[in-house]
Amino acid sequence: MPIPAIGRRSLLAAGGVAAGVLALPAAAHAAAKDEPAPTTPTAAVRRLLAGNRRFTTGHSRHPHQTLDRLHEVAAGQHPWAVLLGCADSRVSPELLFDEGIGDLFDDRVAGNIVDDLLLGSIEYAVEEFAPPLIVVLGHERCGAVSATINAINTGATAPGHIATIVETLRPIVAPYASAADGVERAVQANIKAQAAAIVAQSEIVRERVEAGTTAVVGARYDLDAGVVSLVH
Repeated sequence: MPIPAIGRRSLLAAGGVAAGVLALPAAAHAAAKDEPAPTTPTAAVRRLLAGNRRFTTGHSRHPHQTLDRLHEVAAGQHPWAVLLGCADSRVSPELLFDEGIGDLFDDRVAGNIVDDLLLGSIEYAVEEFAPPLIVVLGHERCGAVSATINAINTGATAPGHIATIVETLRPIVAPYASAADGVERAVQANIKAQAAAIVAQSEIVRERVEAGTTAVVGARYDLDAGVVSLVH
């Protein structure tokens, strides 16, 4: 099956989430350790999903995790994808995508929330390294989403600065608070909302999305199976 192009229309129609790349074949070829960094959004998505497939099938290659690689990138980094992920200890991008030192530019915070600081970090990476891909990576049973739903349903106030996370997520999560599968639906809604926010709030990112040189996609990590699937 041919891989559909990730163009300006598909990105903007999905609020910044590239739905078209969902058609990538499940048996994407594994990347060789010395494979050059991908330079297009489609190639970058293919590379991440291939790495995740290796991870979930027990065939991780652990590329770029040697002392030679450490010394190679010490003088300068050239990551080819930006990851905005949750701070959850079980969701480590380099492991679940089978990548290594200097490959991914990781921004991690509970609830994978876009705020001014996170957006500044993403924009820095985009300006410095021109990565073809930005991924908002949420995950199954997200604690930040669960805490927000609990606060909505019970009227409780989260302690300390956790309340800031809850209040930030509240508008996104509230429509799903009473549903039986509310946490899962809210996780996916939050992934979409944060991906859309990156494009809407950042002129730097938006210009590259409109030019077709960078894509912003949402993805969900399954804690039980280790599988990453794109969200649209």
